[in-house]
Amino acid sequence: MCNGLQGSVMAAEAKQTCYEGSSVQSFQFYLKHSGEHKAILQCVHSILPGEFKRIGDGKSSLDVLGVGSGEGQLDVQMLSLLQSTFPAVPITADIVEGSSELTDNFKALVAKTTNLQKIPFAWHIMISEDYEKQMKAEGDMKRFDFIHMIQMLYYVDDLTETIKFYHSLLKNNGRLMIVIETANGGWDTLWKTYKKELCVDAITEYRSSAEVIACLKSQGLKYEEHIIHNTFDITECFNPSSTTGTRLLNFMTARDHFYQSFTPEIRAGMLDLLRNKCSTEKDGRVFFNSNLSCILVYV
Repeated sequence: MCNGLQGSVMAAEAKQTCYEGSSVQSFQFYLKHSGEHKAILQCVHSILPGEFKRIGDGKSSLDVLGVGSGEGQLDVQMLSLLQSTFPAVPITADIVEGSSELTDNFKALVAKTTNLQKIPFAWHIMISEDYEKQMKAEGDMKRFDFIHMIQMLYYVDDLTETIKFYHSLLKNNGRLMIVIETANGGWDTLWKTYKKELCVDAITEYRSSAEVIACLKSQGLKYEEHIIHNTFDITECFNPSSTTGTRLLNFMTARDHFYQSFTPEIRAGMLDLLRNKCSTEKDGRVFFNSNLSCILVYV
């Protein structure tokens, strides 16, 4: 899912392919270390059962769209949950993902998840903007009961148009679920403080839940926000000889080489910010505030 903040990439081309090669490993390392997927899943399992009942009430089929779904770990869980809520109702899944490598991993996961064998998947290996252009060009746009965009709105060119387009694809009683870093959290503080140094490649404008909510309000859309609490240990980031710390710093600043990418002054400033403004200390360990917002948008 191009999700989280990705490793360094060559601007235009990488925007096309998102996570490939070394950035896939960087992303997987981050997910393993941060517990982000586990936190999102807890939210999904507490919120979505009730939402799915409302979405699917009285419907004879259900259509799901995942935008920026990556390797599909979260999609598989959500589709399984929907399936268990409506065992007799046929479900389709469309997946939009810019990374061919992550899509291959998703297909492999589907192949070994028995209950998903009867769900037909349509794979769109392209970035969100290209999917939007393709749908508009075809004219007869497929509509969906549930659309989710998890950790991917950092990468779109036009936030307002993107939300407007996907909201327009919702069927009666449908839901659009957006998961994004929360306003004033660790990511928001780091990336907005060092915007000039960090917003240079795939992410040219950092966004948090504040920008998304402002966008929803400006369009008069109804929504509700749920905070997903998450922290992870970044103590190793303050040890220059730690491989774990360096790999985390690379991912968090979207660089292949944190220590070579910034001047000593910028590096010191970032590390000071990470310790004192983005994190809390407990028992001598430093925990980064990586809270997320789960925003449910209604028709």
